[in-house]
Amino acid sequence: MSSEENYLEKNRQLWNSRTEIHLKSEFYDVEGFLKGKSSLNEIELKLLGDINGKSILHLQCHFGQDSISLSRLGAKVAGVDLSDKAIESARQMAKETQSDAGFVCCDIYDLPNHLNEKFDIVFTSYGTIGWLPDLDRWAKVVAHFLKPNGRFIIAEFHPVVWMYDNNFEHIAYSYFKAEAIVETEDGTYADTSADIHLDSITWNHSLSEVMNSLIKNGMQIDTFEEYDYSPYNCFNKTIEFESGKFRIEHFGNKIPMIYAIRAIKKSDK
Repeated sequence: MSSEENYLEKNRQLWNSRTEIHLKSEFYDVEGFLKGKSSLNEIELKLLGDINGKSILHLQCHFGQDSISLSRLGAKVAGVDLSDKAIESARQMAKETQSDAGFVCCDIYDLPNHLNEKFDIVFTSYGTIGWLPDLDRWAKVVAHFLKPNGRFIIAEFHPVVWMYDNNFEHIAYSYFKAEAIVETEDGTYADTSADIHLDSITWNHSLSEVMNSLIKNGMQIDTFEEYDYSPYNCFNKTIEFESGKFRIEHFGNKIPMIYAIRAIKKSDK
């Protein structure tokens, strides 16, 4: 098995195991979602704007809550994820909510072999690109699926956050991409007591790496924002200082926790 196949299979196994736990977790509140609650946050909604009638490709969609939330706002949505268990759940959830969102199960890099369509918007958010080793290949996929003048939108955890150990007591990892980070996951961010003990393989990506990958692949960045909070309570030692806004307690507002980018694909020549 090649190194690429190895990371894909290990991470697929991890996300398949997580999906079952996440569906039952308070974190994802599937019950509330099925009754109409949106899973989208103010950060990405601000950049998305009015999406009624727009076509959206949602990369690394997990089990489809954001994809379906986007479709509820009037968009035609295709969600993509590596985990077959997650995509199976996404399709079932779309059926239960009478959403026309569609879903594809594959590795992001292989998506051009599974989908033949161009989109007004490509969207990805929160804990996605760290699972990818090569952002140039990622940005090529983004550009491939965007119509000329189409928009790419990402809201993601800030690379500064990933420098720290799990308890935010010391710097444990490089800000810049280095070797793959191989760890054994105990539990999951949505349920720390869950009976999951599997390897994960991830990479840290600096802001310059993210932005340059987009620029080199024909996109023009028109918005870049940083936020001193997370809309998710998915880290250790957090405090909710406002409703739905979480910070690392002993850091307060001293470190960035989220960044968001909007980029426009330049017109094809």
